[in-house]
Amino acid sequence: MKNKIILFTLFSLTFFFSHAQQTEKSLFPHPAWSLQSNIYEVNVRQYTKEGTFIAFAEALPRLRKMGIEILWFMPITPISLKGRKMNESELGSYYAVQDYKGINPEFGNMAEFVALVKKAHELGFKVITDWVPNHTGLDNGWTVRHPDFYTKDDKGNLISPFDWTDVYKLNYDNRELRDSMIDAMKYWIQQADIDGFRCDVAEPVPADFWKECIGELKKIKNVFMLAEGNTGWLHECGFDATYNWSAMEYTKNLYQGKISASAFIDSLNANYLRYPKDAMRMNFTTNHDENSWNGTEFEKYGDAYKLFSVFSMTYNQTIPLIYSGQEIPNKKRLKFFVKDPIDWTGYDMANFYAILLELRKNNPALASDASYARIKTSADENVLCYQREKNNRKVLVMLNLSSKPQTFIIQDKNFSSFSALELFTGKKWSTIKPGQQFKLSPWSYIIYSNAEIQTK
Repeated sequence: MKNKIILFTLFSLTFFFSHAQQTEKSLFPHPAWSLQSNIYEVNVRQYTKEGTFIAFAEALPRLRKMGIEILWFMPITPISLKGRKMNESELGSYYAVQDYKGINPEFGNMAEFVALVKKAHELGFKVITDWVPNHTGLDNGWTVRHPDFYTKDDKGNLISPFDWTDVYKLNYDNRELRDSMIDAMKYWIQQADIDGFRCDVAEPVPADFWKECIGELKKIKNVFMLAEGNTGWLHECGFDATYNWSAMEYTKNLYQGKISASAFIDSLNANYLRYPKDAMRMNFTTNHDENSWNGTEFEKYGDAYKLFSVFSMTYNQTIPLIYSGQEIPNKKRLKFFVKDPIDWTGYDMANFYAILLELRKNNPALASDASYARIKTSADENVLCYQREKNNRKVLVMLNLSSKPQTFIIQDKNFSSFSALELFTGKKWSTIKPGQQFKLSPWSYIIYSNAEIQTK
């Protein structure tokens, strides 16, 4: 898992040059409910001391109050016993699938998961589950019943992808494997009424499979499809959203002084040109891979962690991710292969996220299909100022991308004055206009909205 970003970067470069001509739109229309939505990644094992579906269900009202809309459950399928990381006594990696139609007994049973999905739906959530299409665990039944479902070396041995020795790579040249994978995905929609999938290691899986698979799933339900991938061609195959690994790397490098603010902004602009205009990009400051292997958001961003969360929630085409425990905030690296429960002391960040999520819900200017325009200021070498707009609703975001205070004015000739509320301070409505002076302390932000928002 540590090498995922490097591996995906290589795949991204390969597919970028082989798919240089990007389409204007994704293959399928996005589910209407996803356009102003957000995603919350649920790590069931570490969420509670019990680590079960029943125990997690107690958090649903709190999460709904905070404004969470899409619950992404990390893999809920049984984990292979054979070859478990790091040794046989460990609980193993969720991503070493033993049975695509089973439930990890660590979490509960099928009836309990179905009840959890039903309760989530009643509260207004959508539910997606993690899906692992690239490989299976070493004792998955397919290895015995269908060894031809797997890739093999020149000696006929099944092989592991990359350096992941607890899994075998699947062979998508096999028609029966493709049919079996689609059948297994349909099973969860039909039996548990889930609303979509987050697809692990999506880029090595062939594009023609994804087009067929997603088309078949859409016949049952207008599912939301999130790809763990960083390339535009995935949208052409039917995925609604892709990981914005690139933006996450840019933010980290910016804070660590490896790139300038100007280089950060230029990189963002160049990256977005690689995707269809309606592509949804999942922005984040952390997730299960980042937290466990590369460090917490506090290790990466220090005192700029809120700034980059604001960026993730408001930037162009974004659908933002919040990982389990960020609302505390969780300041430890959660262990991956063993039980390591989150310490739910506090919730000091819950109100911060609630305000941002309320803004996203109530102002269509932050919908993924809203327009984006950078606003010129007198401090563009250190300040990123941008405006999102849709249906005469606007959100103006100002970010100080430096460790020094910034005083600046809006100099953009195309900027039109508008009346807005400064989001976090709860100040009264004021008119924002060209030539107006603003001040930002190091790594700070200002957000203005012209929609009615209940600051909490």
